[in-house]
Amino acid sequence: MSSVTAAAERIAPLVMRTPLVRLHVDDAPAQIWLKLECLQPIGSFKLRGAANAMLSVEPDVLRQGAWTASAGNMAQGVAWCARHLGVACTVVMPEGAPATKVQAVERLGARVERVPFPDWFEIFETRQFEGMEGFFVHAFDDPAVQAGNATIALEILEDLPDLDAVVIPFGGGGLSAGIGAVLQEARPQSRRYGVEVRGAAPLAAAFEAGHPVHIDHRRSFVDGIGVPMLFPQMWELAHRVLSGSLVVGLDEVAAAIRTLVRSNNVVAEGAGAAPVAAALAGQAGLGKIVCIVSGGNIDPDKLAVILGGGVP
Repeated sequence: MSSVTAAAERIAPLVMRTPLVRLHVDDAPAQIWLKLECLQPIGSFKLRGAANAMLSVEPDVLRQGAWTASAGNMAQGVAWCARHLGVACTVVMPEGAPATKVQAVERLGARVERVPFPDWFEIFETRQFEGMEGFFVHAFDDPAVQAGNATIALEILEDLPDLDAVVIPFGGGGLSAGIGAVLQEARPQSRRYGVEVRGAAPLAAAFEAGHPVHIDHRRSFVDGIGVPMLFPQMWELAHRVLSGSLVVGLDEVAAAIRTLVRSNNVVAEGAGAAPVAAALAGQAGLGKIVCIVSGGNIDPDKLAVILGGGVP
């Protein structure tokens, strides 16, 4: 816990303390609360982990700049911090990454290199890529990143100390590991769930098998979560602090995005709306349920399709 409180102090100048608000839906199966990380300066919680990782090292370490591999949100987090620190930034992104996120990274002054999805995904294991120099910020498998993410839990406990459950988008696992660890210690009776989408749910498969397994991975408009396989080291963290995985369909995520816009005037990307979809379906149970609305960076054309009643 000390590393998380230290992270909260370290990142305070760069990160917004986001509000926790009720979802205004009368027929919800529980009290659903929204932790609005979509309101961060980059539109995503990833700023917390990126800031803690980059502010934790000596300035000389960043002399050659920083780089990361990201589908978009960690890319923005590292680029934002690099601009603040006055260092160069390069981001390796998968081909087909959302245009909104690519353009945001470029506006922050970072150089973007697009590569095929398998080559991009391999970086998370090797932590290297030809031509990349400088300080590498791992999107999820880094204690400093996880501690930065976990500052979200400290804020939730201050605002709603008697929460019953938290539902967290599960991508690589860094957000769930951070928040889950804090709540396991500070409120062990709470239920802590990772949420995934059908067709991209390696955490659910790992819970079923008792170990990480390869899945038949399908990419979708929910680009912020879902990978072909959960890394073993992240499984070791996740299965100790999480109660399980909740899996929702793309149609449910699209419906949750519409609900957030219409009920709370909140724009969420697919990953950010997935926890709300699970909570509205009753999967998180009863009581006070906190949904981590992890980001709001969604392509406008996809949002238009969803608000029109479709699924991109």
